[in-house]
Amino acid sequence: MSAHPPPRLAFGIAALVLGAFAMGASVLFVRFADVGPFASAFWRAALALPALAAWAALSQAGAARRDRAPRRMSAAIPRASLVAGLFFAGDLIFWHLAILGTSAANATVLATTSPLWVTLYAAFVLGARVSARSLAGLALCAGGALALVGESWQLDPDRLAGDGAGLVTALFFAGYFLAVRAARRDAGPAAVTLVSTAVTALALLAVALALEPTLWPASASGVAALLALALVSQVGGLGLVSVGLAAVPPVFGSLVFFLEVVSAAALGALFLGEGLSLVQALGAALVVAGLLVARPRPPPSSRPDARPDRSARAEH
Repeated sequence: MSAHPPPRLAFGIAALVLGAFAMGASVLFVRFADVGPFASAFWRAALALPALAAWAALSQAGAARRDRAPRRMSAAIPRASLVAGLFFAGDLIFWHLAILGTSAANATVLATTSPLWVTLYAAFVLGARVSARSLAGLALCAGGALALVGESWQLDPDRLAGDGAGLVTALFFAGYFLAVRAARRDAGPAAVTLVSTAVTALALLAVALALEPTLWPASASGVAALLALALVSQVGGLGLVSVGLAAVPPVFGSLVFFLEVVSAAALGALFLGEGLSLVQALGAALVVAGLLVARPRPPPSSRPDARPDRSARAEH
């Protein structure tokens, strides 16, 4: 029996993995940006719009050449894209509130509980069957994420508001994940990412104007960090997520985002002098092991050695 997934599934998994690593890099870029947290969140979305618009235009031109009867892009955008943009704005807002209100470790652990909420939604709302492999993978990934933040995790009654913001972050990201997946049934990844990012930028502009003393970076290095945040984490990260979600089951797709913690830890060790302990290295290995355990299996009909069931009925 072949263990290799079909090309579309393999491509979707690869896109999600790369997207998760690109999103994990946002911690590094935010650290070097010399603006406040809500201003950096706004610029992350706003500076991504020209690149996303170019991607959407190229995708639309390619569709026109293939179909020879193109529709206006606005007519092809599902409402779920708008909802996704609001969810992601909420995700960034509460993520920064968590960073300000509790320890980085607590914020990280609580924000990465989104796969749990996606799994519960898939099981109880979508009626999807959650396999034992998926549950085992979820347990391994969650244990790995907890190990990655090391001994800095702590429960402090004075930081419960920040901890709550971290948990709300996870709920918003789960909503974003599910909304993008729904939008991808009716529109391409470029259009979905462009529209959702535009909505995110508008929502974050209002928040930044209300809560930040200034929107403008004070140095060239700050501008470079914001550009990297927009192009790597927003265009690259969310663009690849939108590509991958069309091909990957929702529960496994959500587990891939545990790699954000792995990415953040690895980049912190490489560029910020934040060394990795043996326990943290074990945590990264547990995340990878969880993904291998939970990886989707191709249906029998797609396997090269699959044989037709002669007892099956002829009608469909």
